[in-house]
Amino acid sequence: MKKALTFLFAISLLFSFTVPSTTGSAAKPGWKDGKIAKGWIQSKMKRMTTEEKVGQLFMIHVYGQTPTDPAYEEMNLSNNRGVKNFKEAIEKYHIGGVIYFNWTDNILTPLNARQTLSLSNGIQRIAMKQRMEIPLLISTDQEGGVVARVTEPATVFPGNMALGAARSVPNAYDSAKIMGLELKSLGINMDLAPTLDVNVNPENPVIGVRSFAENADLAAALGAAQVTGYQKSHVAATAKHFPGHGDTNVDSHYGLPIIDHDLETLHNVDLKPFKAAIKAGIDAIMPGHIVVPALDDSGLPATLSKPILTDLLRKEMKFNGVIITDSLGMSGANVVPPDRVAVEAFKAGADILLNPPNVPVAYEAVLNAVKSGEISKKRLEQSVYRILELKFKRGLFHQPTMPEDAINQIGLPENLDKADKITESSITLVKNDQSALPLNQEESVFITGPSTGNPSMLSQMLEQKGFDSRVYETSASPTASQIAEAVSRSQNADSIIITAYTANTNTAQQQLVKQLEQTGKKIIVASMRNPYDILAFPEVDANILTYGFRPVSVKALAKALSGELSPSGKLPVTIPGMYPYGHGLSY
Repeated sequence: MKKALTFLFAISLLFSFTVPSTTGSAAKPGWKDGKIAKGWIQSKMKRMTTEEKVGQLFMIHVYGQTPTDPAYEEMNLSNNRGVKNFKEAIEKYHIGGVIYFNWTDNILTPLNARQTLSLSNGIQRIAMKQRMEIPLLISTDQEGGVVARVTEPATVFPGNMALGAARSVPNAYDSAKIMGLELKSLGINMDLAPTLDVNVNPENPVIGVRSFAENADLAAALGAAQVTGYQKSHVAATAKHFPGHGDTNVDSHYGLPIIDHDLETLHNVDLKPFKAAIKAGIDAIMPGHIVVPALDDSGLPATLSKPILTDLLRKEMKFNGVIITDSLGMSGANVVPPDRVAVEAFKAGADILLNPPNVPVAYEAVLNAVKSGEISKKRLEQSVYRILELKFKRGLFHQPTMPEDAINQIGLPENLDKADKITESSITLVKNDQSALPLNQEESVFITGPSTGNPSMLSQMLEQKGFDSRVYETSASPTASQIAEAVSRSQNADSIIITAYTANTNTAQQQLVKQLEQTGKKIIVASMRNPYDILAFPEVDANILTYGFRPVSVKALAKALSGELSPSGKLPVTIPGMYPYGHGLSY
């Protein structure tokens, strides 16, 4: 194992080349011999007002499909944006960036590439018409797998834990490079990825398959490759969630997790992928809303912790890039009064204040803290410089917008094929008693499970391969009547496939499996998210893992179930008391 990981690191070094700039030659503003001329940024900052400097710290969400979308004006005002649209946010708060979501309708599902690019170009043109002509950082969460804002017809990848199962540094690099190129084609210049948390807790409700592995060396190698891949595409990468969100059973969206690792464990496990990312030249790092007593015994989350952000990340780990908070609207951040969250995060060492729940309150609080001297002008200018430097480094001053034909790069056949091959290499066969898999085409198949596990899509794909397949979808937590219906419909089948979705923590799904086991038929559980499902029903005949529910994963699963491919993935985590890290069967 040690030799294998040494090999992974050796390969990862192949990708640690310098990322070329899109800003061109020395003739471009501030560019000299391939390096950023500090004087150009500093001269720009000297002409900025305090209000403009404070605005650069904020990255906010705004509802709407266009820069001035009239259909979302009331929604923006009622959701504490302080403005009716993107244009007003740029003009009123001088914001430094925006974050796109599906639920704000900035990115539609399925993707409308022309709409998203038009929005990006539109808001950049507005920003460049302001007094200081500063382009925006436009970000989104495109991790691949379960967290993907840009979906079909774009190229969708299976996510980090699938990459961990495939054990391939080139796969990690390729997936990030392609995702980066497609984001850039949409005018999105910053990706809030990769997730570098080392998932060592099977009960982790928020990270799970977003992590590469429970092995820190593997996570470090794959994470560093993704950093290089994104930034090779001229998209800023963001490593999250510092100093490591992997060992918790609390979701920081709804609570405040505590990481009780000692210093030795933190340095040997949690921090290792972040050290590798810094070595690879990561543009930005995102702290998590997690309490780490070994690093700061104040009870404050990393987001608000000066010992973690300034003393550890800046001074000890020598990270000179941008520190961007996780969303300030999450419960884990709200341990101080609402008007103090953004101020305390900035004082702790953050540069970009992401997604405050109330934009006017947060902006005015930071502005007043600067004017009162609570935040020094020197400290403010340190962060503004880093933000402008990142924008310059990624070529935004030279080319803030993208040409309209950039969207022709979305979903290219060769990229879709690459995504298929990467996904197929990740499928992991954990258990296969009595050769339950591959399926026998002479036998009938009944597929059931939560709709989130895509049982209907799987059934359709098996039918296309010539299988006699029937399907019945349930809710995320199957009701007693749904379970009874599933059992009734399974009577004429030879094999039953359950598309489980984090069933190890869902008692209703567990009951569905146990009731179907009583039919005496072959039971195959396809785990469509976390790999730990089999802990809840160890006696099933077969268990196969996809680490994700996206169509690309369902397609690979159908190939594996039918015998068209032999599973080759290896567990990137331990299934406690059952299967070791690295376990994986094949046909």
